[in-house]
Amino acid sequence: MKKILILLLLPLFSYAQIDLQKTFKFSTFYGAVNGGTSISDIETFSVTDGLGVETIQTPYDYNITLGVRKIARFGYENKANTFYDGTESNYSDAANIGKVKGFEFLFEVDYKRQEGVEYLDQHHFIRYVSNKLLVKTEYLKDGFADVEYFETSERYRYNVNNKLSFNIGAAQRMAEPYGYDPLAVWKLSNGNIHYTYLALEEGYNVDVAHQMYYNPDGDVVALSSDVWEQVVVPTVLSDYTERKRNELPAQWNHSAVIGFDYYHYTKMFWLHSWGNLLPYHVNIDSEYSYHNYIDGQWMDYSGGVILGKKFNKRLGVFAEGKYNKYWNREWYDFKMGINYIIR
Repeated sequence: MKKILILLLLPLFSYAQIDLQKTFKFSTFYGAVNGGTSISDIETFSVTDGLGVETIQTPYDYNITLGVRKIARFGYENKANTFYDGTESNYSDAANIGKVKGFEFLFEVDYKRQEGVEYLDQHHFIRYVSNKLLVKTEYLKDGFADVEYFETSERYRYNVNNKLSFNIGAAQRMAEPYGYDPLAVWKLSNGNIHYTYLALEEGYNVDVAHQMYYNPDGDVVALSSDVWEQVVVPTVLSDYTERKRNELPAQWNHSAVIGFDYYHYTKMFWLHSWGNLLPYHVNIDSEYSYHNYIDGQWMDYSGGVILGKKFNKRLGVFAEGKYNKYWNREWYDFKMGINYIIR
């Protein structure tokens, strides 16, 4: 975490003389705790030794958020809440440029539990925009989408008019070796896995004659081949792949990037859209480079749109969303709807 923060702050001190008081002026520090009921209890039945009933309980969901942000609101953004409560989803944060020139930033950490699974999510970025320059440094860790990377980009910005701008430059990303499959060496020609041999290598012990299966600590984890194959083996494979991936160093990706940003706003209609395309990636000949897993170049891209239309004082529609695809990993969210006010 310390190294990530240092990398994030480097552009802040590289591109301008910083007055800390001026930099943090109008920024908001916030912390919040949110919670709620998770999925309802589930009853499972068995008839092995008579009727058996087991209730699977999922603990309540929660979200603990700490952050600081300084991002000017666009015309279509209304701050309806008095306080930041940690549940906000600001699609415009992903845009290439902000409402104002200069520095804007977001540092947010979310410790959450969702449907019984705990995540530590982080999203930090610093963005500097001028008439000709666009610099952004970002770190994202999304446990639910299972994606984590650090990215910097430096781009030349060309303004077509006061609404539309294009940019071109370079991006540098650091992430785990996406594409690497730790189970590839254990696969047979028919696509199956030598899972028993793998489990033995991981310290498990199998007594086939007596249907006894032991974990590395010597505890019995299964009393039948069905439980072994359906319950224990998937855990073995999951733990193995996670450990092998964590053992490898993060990989650098150096890419060309082009993008655009369009912003139009009136009280009756607004459209904000942006996009980024990374069409070319330098092959640094690393053993675990993504080039080795897809055999050549690939396309990474991201984008978003925020659209609102008021037909009159009563009727209006809206649509908002963003989409990302890096290393063939996708994460996205959207919302749309209609509002009608009865007078």
